[in-house]
Amino acid sequence: MSAKGPRPTAEPEDPENPFWQQEARNQFPIVTAHPELTYFDSAATSQKPHAVLEAVQTYLTTSNANAGRGTYPWANRTTELVESTRETVKEYLHDPEPVRSGVHFTSGTTDGLRTVARDWLVSYLADGDEILVPYGDHRANLDPWIEARRLLAERGIHVRVQALPYQRGSGDYDHMALARAVSPRTRFVAATHVHHVYGGDMNVHRIREVVGPDVPICLDAAQSVGHMPVRVDDSALDVDFVVFSGHKAMALPGSGAIWARNARGPVFRPDGWQGSPNTAGIVSLRAALDWLDAIGPERVAQWTTMLSTRLTDRLGKLGPYEVLGCQASLAADSALPAEQRRRGIVTFRHHDIPSGDLGFILFSHGFMVRADHLCQAGADARDASVRVSLHVYNTTEEVDRLLTVLASLT
Repeated sequence: MSAKGPRPTAEPEDPENPFWQQEARNQFPIVTAHPELTYFDSAATSQKPHAVLEAVQTYLTTSNANAGRGTYPWANRTTELVESTRETVKEYLHDPEPVRSGVHFTSGTTDGLRTVARDWLVSYLADGDEILVPYGDHRANLDPWIEARRLLAERGIHVRVQALPYQRGSGDYDHMALARAVSPRTRFVAATHVHHVYGGDMNVHRIREVVGPDVPICLDAAQSVGHMPVRVDDSALDVDFVVFSGHKAMALPGSGAIWARNARGPVFRPDGWQGSPNTAGIVSLRAALDWLDAIGPERVAQWTTMLSTRLTDRLGKLGPYEVLGCQASLAADSALPAEQRRRGIVTFRHHDIPSGDLGFILFSHGFMVRADHLCQAGADARDASVRVSLHVYNTTEEVDRLLTVLASLT
């Protein structure tokens, strides 16, 4: 894997304004073209570096054709690009058995999770089986499993759907309570890698420890792929499906992928005729993963974790604000290890200013944030909050300016 990522440097760097981060930021044309604006909504969609835009432009102007349909050079080249991107996804995830695993392209995480539910889970479950699913994560990781239960019921197959238990106040799964929820009929678990509201790593390795070695786990990795290292060769991610959106990982909208380990249960094969793939989106995904690989997912994670800690450390001391999620992770001097810090997502409320109004106020100062109920399952307008989500192109200066504005509203 190779890309036009930031060049490594051996020179001593200011940790709050390192050269590598400046160079990375300069590769995002929409960011550099609007210095008066600050984009703090990367959990919704990320901005795109030159390498991704150039890869798509080159493809569309040199070899645009349908994949797997023709035998002329443009079609062959497109087919080759699509197939090689499957290998790029496996390499990026550090797939330990790429010959056994599979990659299927989707329009995003929602489509991917629904595909797993309809095309794999429905044929895997039997009458009386139980599944565990998250009722407090993004609704895209709940609705497909409820739909699968309905489809099975229409066939006379009745499956019990249980809720993954959560720790009160932290937003993390309650792994002790999970042990009480698991039964001999537990056949499947759907989980989230990084919570889209609370920003915490959901400790999926503990789920594996509880459910044992034989239960398939499907992972919603929408907020982790492109934001931090995601390694399926690590025992911490002994999962069977990794589903993610390309547009949150610096690729184009309408792109995404399902990685399937194919070691537990039947081999994953999407049902039916697949039609024409989103070739431009797949090209962008390959370029985005190459770019991220060149810059280093570990470095991206360290940077966004530092920015998150900088924000929560001061925001937690401002009286009118409530920071959602684990309170132990707010202070800069917290004893929590780095991997348990906020993963580039900080969500909060003002005690007196409605979140929707606060979103408009922040935009009047040039900050683009998310301000609503954040598509959280079970939430509605009354649960609205403000989410600041960070990426490699954000700076300490931007975070400090945001804090100045928030402090002025106390």
